[in-house]
Amino acid sequence: QEQLLESGGGSAQAGGSLRLSCVAPERIAHNRCMAWFRQAPGKEREPVAQIFCEGSYPFYANSTEGRFTISRDNPNRRVILSMNNLKPEDTGVYYCAAAHSCDCPRPAFSAYNWIWGQGTQVTVSS
Repeated sequence: QEQLLESGGGSAQAGGSLRLSCVAPERIAHNRCMAWFRQAPGKEREPVAQIFCEGSYPFYANSTEGRFTISRDNPNRRVILSMNNLKPEDTGVYYCAAAHSCDCPRPAFSAYNWIWGQGTQVTVSS
């Protein structure tokens, strides 16, 4: 059974930075589109960023573009989300997700059968 393991969540002040990491199982680490989603309290899960299996074509939600960077470290089976200039509205549980193909879905984030991690909490205070 595939299992994605997120780490790196925590607390930061507005304007600060955090770096999230997701480790994927060997079987899917190199051949799947990977993405990050987040869910704020009382809200639906929303997309953050996605990236093709070889590390190309990063794509961001409007709310994170210019502040967040998604990248891959395939030899170490990791997908990384670097978050800068954090805002209180970035608070939520952040989930790593794997699609079922190398190419990411079109429209972006639209895969209906993502494989999910357990999530990691990010809290940004003003």
